[in-house]
Amino acid sequence: MQTHVFKLFVSFIIVLTLTMPKSAFSQSDDKFVVVLDAGHGGKDPGKNTKSGLKESVIALKIVLGVGKLLEENPDIKVVYTRKTDVFIGLFKRGKIANTANADLFVSVHCNAHNSQASGSETYVLGIHRNGTNFEVAKAENEVIFLEDNHEENYKGFDPNSPESFIGLSLMQEEYLDQSIKLASLIQQSFTEKLKRKNRGVKQAGFIVLHQTVMPSVLVETGFVTNTSEGKYLNSKKGQTELAKSIANAVLEYKKELDGNIGSLIIEETIEDTISNQENTIKNTIFKVQIAAGLKALEPKSYNFKGLKDISREKANKLYKYYYGYTSDYNKAQKLQIEAKNKGYKDAYIVPFRDGNQIKLSEALKSNVN
Repeated sequence: MQTHVFKLFVSFIIVLTLTMPKSAFSQSDDKFVVVLDAGHGGKDPGKNTKSGLKESVIALKIVLGVGKLLEENPDIKVVYTRKTDVFIGLFKRGKIANTANADLFVSVHCNAHNSQASGSETYVLGIHRNGTNFEVAKAENEVIFLEDNHEENYKGFDPNSPESFIGLSLMQEEYLDQSIKLASLIQQSFTEKLKRKNRGVKQAGFIVLHQTVMPSVLVETGFVTNTSEGKYLNSKKGQTELAKSIANAVLEYKKELDGNIGSLIIEETIEDTISNQENTIKNTIFKVQIAAGLKALEPKSYNFKGLKDISREKANKLYKYYYGYTSDYNKAQKLQIEAKNKGYKDAYIVPFRDGNQIKLSEALKSNVN
């Protein structure tokens, strides 16, 4: 009797499966979600020139071009913070990305200066290391004053105060290596494919990046105030080329994630001399991160060039792979060298305390009497 009931149940499941629409199995979570953010818009035109160039319009055209290219890939879902010339607050832009459970957030802008400065630069969230970076972030952040309830949404944040930026980088710290990787690919694409002047990958306190909880970048595509570059940014040719470059960088980033390529890891400089003496740090565990990606590989030696003692941890949608486990920092440095000799040239040391990742500087500082 039980066998007969079981067979009926299985038959019911098979029929139900065959008759259900495909959309029932097409979960958006299976796709790589990219949120595209066209800077400014509506009552906030952004940078503009006497000749009539408007940052909000140029950024939107580039973003729509990026989206069109990415949407050709069936594995990618594109979400826009705006598709028309409307005003969207920075707070809402971040909320859109977080609600979409995005894998990437790309914000597109144009730069401006009182000289004929030119070139592209891509930012990740961090403490601005010079006055120029601060001024760029300040100009982009001042849009919060156009938002309703900005004091409540940003808890008294003042774009004019350098002190306001100190805590901004904490939330994005977990995604910094991936953000830098994407920013580097975008700059590389601009430089190699379009021969644009490369102003580099930089850090600054952009609120729109602070609001997101995923790898995020802000692209300054060029200077509308530069005579020739402004014309290029405002042309269909320029917008098409820039869109293609950004889309290609996103696709390359996803490709490297899918392949668990070790180059996704950003190396952390180690200045200490490796000693044979034990250098145990209390309540701290060191691992060597060798790779990161979207695929869940078995932590077996055959998947990692013969390295044993591999562990795997998941942070949101990203799997991180570690080699070794020790409380001795000197031993961790030796493990790092072993990993690099195996081909993981970007392997770096990651400290953990009470199960949470901490900064290497914090771990080493705690060992100083």
